[in-house]
Amino acid sequence: MTCAGFLSGCGLGHRATPEECMERAMYFESNRSSRDGMVAVGSVVMNRVKSPDFPNTVCGVVSQKNQFARGIMSRKMDTRSAPYLREAARAVLRGERHPYIQNAQYFHTASYRASYNNIDYVLTTGGNAFYQKRRPENVVNASPLPPLEGITGY
Repeated sequence: MTCAGFLSGCGLGHRATPEECMERAMYFESNRSSRDGMVAVGSVVMNRVKSPDFPNTVCGVVSQKNQFARGIMSRKMDTRSAPYLREAARAVLRGERHPYIQNAQYFHTASYRASYNNIDYVLTTGGNAFYQKRRPENVVNASPLPPLEGITGY
């Protein structure tokens, strides 16, 4: 088996479920620093699933090449954070979204400073800055917003 295209179970030894893929996205992208960060990452995944510009499954989005952390589908996860992680992944798959994520389909590490003029930031949480791409004249927040935690709570 090769790790090409949309082979969602690549490296897992089986075909991954949407819940496993969502957990992996949250685990490797939010640093498990807050429920807000995990739900925001999950909200971006789901925004991509519903967009015609990305694969139409959770595993397809998460395993898409060069979009998420290297080895996201094959690296080992420390299961000590699993209870909170599982709850957040299940909540997002059941329809919960971060209230400030809007239609954002992108994020980067909060400390990174992008030089593009089409990035409209909507939220900074869990160590990431979340944004939408817009025409430059429609950008409202050209810089990452101050971090916000504790909105989605446990």
